[in-house]
Amino acid sequence: MTALTVRQIHRRYLVLHGLRWAPTGLLIPVTVLLMLERGLALPQIGLVVAAQGFTVLLLELPTGGLADAVGRKPVLLGAATANLASLTVLAVADSFVLFVAALLLQGVYRALESGPLESWYVDATLTADPDARYEDGLSHGGVVAGLTIAAGALTSGALVALGPVGPVSALTSPVVIAGALQVVGLLGLVLLLVEVRPAAGASTLGASVRQVPAVVRGALRLLRRSRILVALIAVELFWGFGMISFETLMPVRLAEVTGEADRAAALLGPVGAVAWLASAAGAALVPALSRRLGAPVTAAAFRVLQGMTVVAMALLAGPVGVIAAYLACYAIHGASNPVHLGLLHRQVDGPHRTSVVSLNSMVAQPAGALGGVVLLGVAGAASVSLAMLVGAAVLAAAAPLYLVARRTRPVSDPGARPVPTPAAGVSA
Repeated sequence: MTALTVRQIHRRYLVLHGLRWAPTGLLIPVTVLLMLERGLALPQIGLVVAAQGFTVLLLELPTGGLADAVGRKPVLLGAATANLASLTVLAVADSFVLFVAALLLQGVYRALESGPLESWYVDATLTADPDARYEDGLSHGGVVAGLTIAAGALTSGALVALGPVGPVSALTSPVVIAGALQVVGLLGLVLLLVEVRPAAGASTLGASVRQVPAVVRGALRLLRRSRILVALIAVELFWGFGMISFETLMPVRLAEVTGEADRAAALLGPVGAVAWLASAAGAALVPALSRRLGAPVTAAAFRVLQGMTVVAMALLAGPVGVIAAYLACYAIHGASNPVHLGLLHRQVDGPHRTSVVSLNSMVAQPAGALGGVVLLGVAGAASVSLAMLVGAAVLAAAAPLYLVARRTRPVSDPGARPVPTPAAGVSA
């Protein structure tokens, strides 16, 4: 088998990254509005969101350890299968219980898929060329994600504007198409992500699974030894809570200022597309800005700026102002993600890379669950604008934590034992 070059690894990563985000682009404009259409109140939607977050809380770190122990591909295939099941339930859900079931499956998916693809890319790249700058590839991944989600959001808006198709309602048709795209993503993983690792007989697989607790403990030891890692992961607590203000509450806010849920959904298609194009542009421009100011300072500035855009969404009275603030918010969002991931990856070496990334994501999801309960509760009891202002304050409060990361020497785990981690090399 011939090892892939850095360029080939980069291309495969971008294709798989795009396929991962394609269903999400279709769902973003319609999921909350679909729940409202089918009879859920805002506090109930907050609880549905919480179901996903707490599922991730239980599974995120063990599944990250599983990916480091048995390989990234098996875990990603399991994630894609869970997402397909989630989309199937979401398409037919007509009660609080069924929506909870769909989001529980979505939580399993997010726990499994958080980290393995990026970790495969980073480790494979460093194996092919130890001096390669994988941060640029992560930024390019942000560009691809933005473009893919933009295309999905635009398609979603067009599907809603077309209206019902037979028994499928206008808000349901994007969910059906998202399921079809997830099948394509599953096939893409089978064909493109190839790991070189020992033959997985039953005993080998069993030994790998038994190593998962050791991998998880190693990741936690790294966290205890690095105040930088603690600060970066603490950022995710604030970020996960605050993201509810612009991810979940934005459709409700737009429906509020336009006066109609279907009109808001139709607008969110093209608006979401432009927003994710802005996100892609932010991701494309951030490497130069980060090199000039330094990643920690850049990341801190982005947190403050993003909080300001959410304040604008909350206070501006018309749809034009709300939409403009939303676009600015997503430009900053797209720029922030690769900076944060780059800082995180610089703090850990290969054997525990996915576990640490999963730990990072683990705290974001339950924080988002708490944000869903609190902010949607505030929206239902007081106003959507007040809930968004609270979320904005939490987003901005994370900024000083990034400044701890001005020292970026990776931390290794002296207590770690060798685990049967898949080799980073890949075959054609």
